Amino acid sequence: MIRFFDIVFSFLGLLLLTPIILLLFIIGLFDTGSPLFRQERVGMNQKPFKLLKFRSMHVNTQTVATHLVQVSAITKWGSFLRKSKLDELPQLFNVLMGDMSFVGPRPNLFNQLELIEERAKRGVYSIRPGITGLAQIHKIDMSNSQLLAETDAKVIGHLNVWYYFKYIFLTVFGKGFGDRARK
Repeated sequence: MIRFFDIVFSFLGLLLLTPIILLLFIIGLFDTGSPLFRQERVGMNQKPFKLLKFRSMHVNTQTVATHLVQVSAITKWGSFLRKSKLDELPQLFNVLMGDMSFVGPRPNLFNQLELIEERAKRGVYSIRPGITGLAQIHKIDMSNSQLLAETDAKVIGHLNVWYYFKYIFLTVFGKGFGDRARK
């Protein structure tokens, strides 16, 4: 049932938000010259996929978890995108294609070995990664691998249509957030 909602809502989201996505893309061209950010992430069953986002950092920023990146790497436009969560809009394509869900554990990088180990122990990779989830609602970022993996595992234990909509609602109305860059 959740996959059905993912398909319907991502398709409708892309259809309705196309003007905004195009506008953000054009502004991003002026900001960094490369408005879309593609990065290989760990997906369901630990299979790689290309995560799409609007670029919020300079093009030459190192590929590490966001909490390890200096705030100075974030552009002024990127800061707005991150605060408004608009940088996540291209992930609607990832959801539509089946690489992600709206709700699930945030996809990590392949170089986050400790997190991969903690998540693998708890079966977290048995579901699609998500745009938001319980960890984001509780403001748990990827800097604490064990706590994040334990929280992600809780989602697997109780994810149903009710929690799916609850996590989306809480995120849209300001409760959830992503990893924060260091000051």
